Amino acid sequence: MSDLHIRCANLTDIEAVLQFWREAAEGTSISDDYDGVARLISRDPEALLLAEGDGSLAGTVIAGFDGWRCSAYRLAVHPSCRRQGIATALMEAAEQRFIALGGRRVDAMVLEANEPAHHTWAAADYHREDHWRRWVKPL
Repeated sequence: MSDLHIRCANLTDIEAVLQFWREAAEGTSISDDYDGVARLISRDPEALLLAEGDGSLAGTVIAGFDGWRCSAYRLAVHPSCRRQGIATALMEAAEQRFIALGGRRVDAMVLEANEPAHHTWAAADYHREDHWRRWVKPL
């Protein structure tokens, strides 16, 4: 994509981001609603990164940092834009944010059944840690 631009999302982007995730992301989350994304942006205005190109949203990643851990969520690229370096550009931007904040390691949330995502993360030098499992409790 020739004119790729990465920027932080703002509150006016929420509806477009939610629609984008329905089209481009694998699965949904309990937080995938207007209020959830608004809380994210309000709490950490630089966490949700958007990749735009050719006048439209091409990709997203949430680069969350809680002061101790760096976490990558919702790395998604529109199906028509895949294999053009957008995921790589988003993760490079996320990693630069983490480094600037003093982060030391990135944990990425990747669905077990999403084989294409496994290849994407491996190509970016991430590796799977089989000794960890995610435990969750909806509130």
